[in-house]
Amino acid sequence: MVELTRAFEFSAAHRLWSETLSDEENLRIFGKCSNPHGHGHNYVLEVTVGGTPDEVTGTLIGPPELDRVVRERVIDPFDHKNLNVEVPEFCTINPSVENIARVIWDRLVEVLGPQRLARVRVWETAKTYAEYAGDTKEESA
Repeated sequence: MVELTRAFEFSAAHRLWSETLSDEENLRIFGKCSNPHGHGHNYVLEVTVGGTPDEVTGTLIGPPELDRVVRERVIDPFDHKNLNVEVPEFCTINPSVENIARVIWDRLVEVLGPQRLARVRVWETAKTYAEYAGDTKEESA
């Protein structure tokens, strides 16, 4: 199997917060990320596809096709948005980098399929990223 990874960028704001916790607990757990006004990041998204390259083209997927899918499913809906408010999935779950990776996987796997999409990695800062490769238990069921 061969893997191909392509990188994308988007900027977005979010707030990490749980209504079930007190202000003090939120501050202790999420630190400055619990700021009531939110804060922003310049995210780097790495999308990895895998499989056997096509015999004619030698590729797993044409870069224009992958770019289009990622743009339509992730970049356009997320870029310069308040994730808590403007992305439906985050109206019910905290937009942590871990959850952002899972939501992006869910959006991409609908188009690319679990056999083709190998993993997504979302860099929130130069030191922090989350990687998600699907839930193999759910996919094999």
